Amino acid sequence: MAAVLFSNATVFDGVSEEAVPGMNVLVVDGRIAEVSEHPISSKGAVEYDLDGRMLLPGLIDAHAHVFAINLVEERNRNIALTEMTARAVPRIRKMLDRGFTGIRDVAGGDVGIRNAIAQGYIPGPRLFVGGPALSQIGGHGDHRSLTDDRLDIDVNASAFTFTCRIVDGVENIRSVVRNELRKGADHIKVLASGGVGSPADAIEALQFTEDEIRVVVQEAAVRGKYVCAHAYESAAIAHSIRAGVRTIEHANLINAQTAAMVAAADAYVVPTLVAYEVTAQHGEQLGLSPYVMEKLNMVNDAGIAMLGLCTDAGVKLGFGTDLMGEMEFAQLQEFTIRGRVQRPVDVIRSATSVNAEIVQMAGELGVIAPGAIADIIVVDGDPLKDIAILAEPEKNLRLIMKDGAIYKTDLAAK
Repeated sequence: MAAVLFSNATVFDGVSEEAVPGMNVLVVDGRIAEVSEHPISSKGAVEYDLDGRMLLPGLIDAHAHVFAINLVEERNRNIALTEMTARAVPRIRKMLDRGFTGIRDVAGGDVGIRNAIAQGYIPGPRLFVGGPALSQIGGHGDHRSLTDDRLDIDVNASAFTFTCRIVDGVENIRSVVRNELRKGADHIKVLASGGVGSPADAIEALQFTEDEIRVVVQEAAVRGKYVCAHAYESAAIAHSIRAGVRTIEHANLINAQTAAMVAAADAYVVPTLVAYEVTAQHGEQLGLSPYVMEKLNMVNDAGIAMLGLCTDAGVKLGFGTDLMGEMEFAQLQEFTIRGRVQRPVDVIRSATSVNAEIVQMAGELGVIAPGAIADIIVVDGDPLKDIAILAEPEKNLRLIMKDGAIYKTDLAAK
């Protein structure tokens, strides 16, 4: 792999308050070898003079679903896994095209798709996967009809069944979690409350007992992994935190007391505001039921307030999108939505260094520093002043590097 030298760059390192102009960054063998304000000499390196453009870490989306090929999940019922994968491949590539060099898939993404990308068979971001999300009977992931009492569901039967597994009881859950970890899952997800997209459960419904969630946490910890929990309302969030969950997904209906509890546990919240805003605009037209639309509007209205409550409590905020099917085009709009109430630097840190902590790659990803993996993007303009710059990749994204290899650029090397 050829060494690459970026000269005359304005560097945002993913951590600091400000970007630093006049910097030089050397990449060797997939890693950042040097970051310096002084000229760097490297024989044989391919050099890009960035002419002051901003260089920053590749973006990470910590809540995505690479196999979510339809917004209305019922439409996945008769789709074979081979077709699901074929339809997901362009979706995955577009994520990298937007500057996301890392994706945490939190229901459905498996070790197979992760490894296919890592081995170069599919162009896309590096994936962190958890396999199917765990749902209790009657929970957010239980999409059986009212007349279907079968629990021996073949998770691999279709795209409809692939993303969730129905489990109940401590020992059953323990066995399922051990098996996912055996396969090489990076984390485990539990559905700890009702949700928006499910047709029959209320958002405020508490799901799983604390003992059931705690055994998931215990088994994950044995393998050095962690648990993320889908939870909207404060009771479900507190329930999950008491059981040892490390990241709370969504959290739109959190209150100040529970936000303080999350902060005290050194846990994370991963907001996914764009999913509600964009889906609310298009969901009825695309076939979402009135009940789902009602729930969608409820969490949409609460999302911005959640950011303030969590910030005031000192909660570490990640960055996620949770876009299903036809809505995936809006992935970068999360930046502009968050930018309405947060400083651009805080939003960008959420999508870089904070998300690197979440995926257990602190110091390796999400930063521009010697020794870090060379996942890098270069943009025109200053997103620390105008966060919307990141939402227009066709106009402003000039270079994408993953693992030290340039995936895409329109800049000329010297």
